[in-house]
Amino acid sequence: MKKSKSKNPRTIYSILIRYLILLIIVALGLPLIYALFTPLTINFTALILDIFYEITINKDLIIINTTTLISIIDACVAGSAYLLLLILNLTIRMKKDLRIKSILYSFTLLFILNIIRIVILAALYHHEVAYFDFTHALFWYGLSTIFVIAIWFETVRKFKIKRIPFYSDYKTLTNF
Repeated sequence: MKKSKSKNPRTIYSILIRYLILLIIVALGLPLIYALFTPLTINFTALILDIFYEITINKDLIIINTTTLISIIDACVAGSAYLLLLILNLTIRMKKDLRIKSILYSFTLLFILNIIRIVILAALYHHEVAYFDFTHALFWYGLSTIFVIAIWFETVRKFKIKRIPFYSDYKTLTNF
């Protein structure tokens, strides 16, 4: 009689390894995410804004036409959103190559949407649009959450992921 895949000790071992890696990433990952994505976010945002304006970069500041200062802080970089997408990816059992593709795809989508968001907000701020503060808050509190959910659902659709984060592993472990 063949063992079911959910009762295979190797499956249990792989779940434990994934969650150990996940704990390490949650503990140490955010500074690494910011170290990688802060300069990328600043430079790509400046590159796009440079099409429309005269741009100067000074550390974490993007200066538009020498008059408007756009400060790219950690919240702008959306490090916690990258971390959440990584957590969702690591809490599902899948083949290594599919996991890598899934993470790269979701990170790329988030990066592109985030750059577009920052460029739009920077242009609104530079042109002193009346409801900038409201728009900024709407983008931050509303759209950032929708971005992550939509990106995750798109990743699930594109890569035909059938498992549910955390729950599928829980079911595997309780069937052991």
